[in-house]
Amino acid sequence: MIKGELVERVARLTADRTPFVVATVVGTRHPTSVRPGDTAVVLADGTIEGFIGGVCAQSSVRLYSLRALETSEPVLLRLMPGDGGTDTDESVDGAVIEHNPCLSGGTLEIFLEPHLPAPRVVVVGDSPIARAVEQVATAAGYDAIRSDAGDVHVSSDDAALIVASHGADEEQVLAEALTSGVGYVALVASVRRGEAVRAELDVPDALRAQLHTPAGLAIGAQTPGEIAISILAEVIADRSAHPASARTPTVTAVDPVCGMEVAVSAGTLSLEVDGERVFFCGLGCRDAYAREHAVP
Repeated sequence: MIKGELVERVARLTADRTPFVVATVVGTRHPTSVRPGDTAVVLADGTIEGFIGGVCAQSSVRLYSLRALETSEPVLLRLMPGDGGTDTDESVDGAVIEHNPCLSGGTLEIFLEPHLPAPRVVVVGDSPIARAVEQVATAAGYDAIRSDAGDVHVSSDDAALIVASHGADEEQVLAEALTSGVGYVALVASVRRGEAVRAELDVPDALRAQLHTPAGLAIGAQTPGEIAISILAEVIADRSAHPASARTPTVTAVDPVCGMEVAVSAGTLSLEVDGERVFFCGLGCRDAYAREHAVP
């Protein structure tokens, strides 16, 4: 269970739409320095905040946390001493088994739960349709925000931008969203007005063609709520047809001393040797390598 300062840290990360993993010790076998309930937060750069065990355990937690962020799937990680390699044993509650040669003894079971921000839908306008789109998108699990055109800041990470402002400052925000690479950009308007706005957009023709107008699937929608449903259905269909690029796979290296696979990240111990960066699971391996190779 998250306690103390980590509670506030998790709240800030969530508010900032920053991906992270909560790592919680759920089981131990002595000797070990951690107890069930000990918790840490792992960031996408490999930084670990909180207590989840010594540097050897942290190395494995870092690696599998970054992989959990890639897949968006939780992981039950069992850390055991020895050099038996990495294996997945479904007979052990689906746990991933990592034999860590640097552990001095004991076994740890750590639950890694990825927290990724919900896809964001930006709605521009204060019309009944704009308010309905915000409500429907929120109910569907999107992070929906609604504002005036002048207050909108979009990015390529946004799932959708829907303008339903009935003509107020539409062109600039639509052009910005198309240029920024927002996945789905739509204008609530009649066919005639929508095509007129499309023609005035200060963007290349290829981007103009990506504007959805009239917004929504042609399902005979009449009321603001029905139109909002048709728009969200088109958002979902577009995202299914053009899925977002997968997260960059975690880069790994092999500790030259113990042979463990480790993540290449800002939080991983390393040394620069002959112009190349060498990564280690912990202080013991790093210091041993430094002594053997006379690295200052």
